[in-house]
Amino acid sequence: MDVKLEQTENIKFCMNLGKTGVDTFEMIRRAYGNEAMSLAMCFEWHASFKRGRTLLEDDERSWRTSTSSTHKNVETIRRLVHEDRRRTIKDIAAIVNVSYRTVQTILTCDFNMHRVAAKFVPRLLTPEQKEHRVAICQELRQRALDDPSFMSRVITGDESWVYGYDPETKQQSSEWKSPGSPRPKKAR
Repeated sequence: MDVKLEQTENIKFCMNLGKTGVDTFEMIRRAYGNEAMSLAMCFEWHASFKRGRTLLEDDERSWRTSTSSTHKNVETIRRLVHEDRRRTIKDIAAIVNVSYRTVQTILTCDFNMHRVAAKFVPRLLTPEQKEHRVAICQELRQRALDDPSFMSRVITGDESWVYGYDPETKQQSSEWKSPGSPRPKKAR
């Protein structure tokens, strides 16, 4: 016989003897040790037998699936995250039609992903732009070495403040990241 079914039967027996929920739980805990059901579950069964329940098995739950972490949902969530890593849990939950907590569990436990904000860098340059900067700096350095009066001919102006405008918040620019993937970057 199933241990849960056996415990349920014993709860019904104790209730028929007039035992309280606490007394019943103590007896179940002593008899089954680590396999004993939780206090809340014991109280729930005790109360349902008190209300007149006669069945020992759980009720059928045909109105909902037993879990929303189905293979199909997991694959759909994987596809959605890889299409756009900036999608929020709320957006994914609405698309897949599962709970927020289910999506969060799948992303963090199944996929081992975490949401991280983009790392701010001064500016994002292509490799060609970086090479061009190095070439210009080397050329200016060589000019300064060749012509001692070169630096005296450099004209400087007043400082001017340039304000950067970033329409995205830090939360909006955060992405889902796997442990092996690089951290996203965002130009300042």
